Amino acid sequence: MEEHCTDEILIDKQAIAHRVDEIVDTIAQDVGEELVVVGILKGSFMFLADLMRSFHRHRIHPRIDFLTLSSYGAATSSSGQVKIVHDIREEIEGTDILLVDDILDTGRTLFFTKKLMIERGAKSVRTCVLLDKKARRAVEFEADYVGFPIDDHFVVGYGLDYDNLYRELPHIAKVTFPD
Repeated sequence: MEEHCTDEILIDKQAIAHRVDEIVDTIAQDVGEELVVVGILKGSFMFLADLMRSFHRHRIHPRIDFLTLSSYGAATSSSGQVKIVHDIREEIEGTDILLVDDILDTGRTLFFTKKLMIERGAKSVRTCVLLDKKARRAVEFEADYVGFPIDDHFVVGYGLDYDNLYRELPHIAKVTFPD
């Protein structure tokens, strides 16, 4: 692994906590009775856990499942190919789906997943991302709920990783590589 630095904090943990509550306040106005929250692993797990805890304030009791997809591997940019590594087990036909992902980058992952959920009979599919990096969009796609827009930086923390490292950081940090 090449040398790098993760000292520059772009979004601190207090800002994340505040924004999670705001997002859930908005989602609570939109969701129906049969909500299934589908987290896209591995990056979304911290964000999804905080969203789930915040649903309690609105007496929303969603079912939860996880989908593991791969498009990055150990690289810092998407391969362009989305593969299902681990599929969901919940029955989703006729349900409202909330897809939760860590970052909307090229758009391929969420485009693929939303289409998959619709094909499987979901009544509605909404998307929620912690970070939205519009500069890297390769397909036309916008998330329904966005935590923070970010510039075109490689970031880690709060579930996001660099080669499976730094997920434990309580904030979002910029990764810098020496020239």
